[in-house]
Amino acid sequence: MTSSGRRFSPPPAALTAAGRVIVGVIVIGVLTCAYLLGIPAGRADPFDYFGYFTNLTSLLAAIVLIATGATVLTRGSAPAWLHLARGAAAAAMLVVALVYNLVVPGTGTAPLWVSIVLHIAFPVLLLLDWLLVLDRPPLPWNRIWVVLPYPLLWLGITLIRGVADGWVPYGFLLPSRGAAQLASTVGMLLAALLVSAAVVWAMSRRQRPGTAAETPGEASGESRVRSPK
Repeated sequence: MTSSGRRFSPPPAALTAAGRVIVGVIVIGVLTCAYLLGIPAGRADPFDYFGYFTNLTSLLAAIVLIATGATVLTRGSAPAWLHLARGAAAAAMLVVALVYNLVVPGTGTAPLWVSIVLHIAFPVLLLLDWLLVLDRPPLPWNRIWVVLPYPLLWLGITLIRGVADGWVPYGFLLPSRGAAQLASTVGMLLAALLVSAAVVWAMSRRQRPGTAAETPGEASGESRVRSPK
């Protein structure tokens, strides 16, 4: 409900889809600009730049957002796997926002405006889009595991790099902290990710009044939302 008492009405599907494409392109533009700004300061290695969870996750989330919007514009609806990917992206970006703003606020070498876009504006937009634009089905709880493979792969590569060449993106992942401390940190990060995913999955239960929806696990190829009769 809005302050005037009227129910929030999502924008038309084409407008929403175009907005997602635009936001995704803007985020990729911000990432590109931040990378180029870092070159004169000696931060030209793209593997280091995208070794940061914020940068890589923002890139992947932007790609998912663009793919979702473009698919709706060209086909009229998004397939089930894209809804799952967008839910996983929203959960990962929620972790990005929480860790940066609550655990390590103000750290990093990126300009302030870049940090605001990637750590605040983009995660908030993803969550508002997910909560308020009701064009996604409720995600099945037995698919919540889809949030884990990418962060686990990132953690594995990061820890291997830390041992091999001493480079890690965040101080709390330094090998010198010891195996027990690292295991505890990884466990807390994964727990935060699963809690964030549970929040996103629960938010997907918000549907249009009188609307019955198939979950991605129930839909055979694409999610379909039946219009109220």
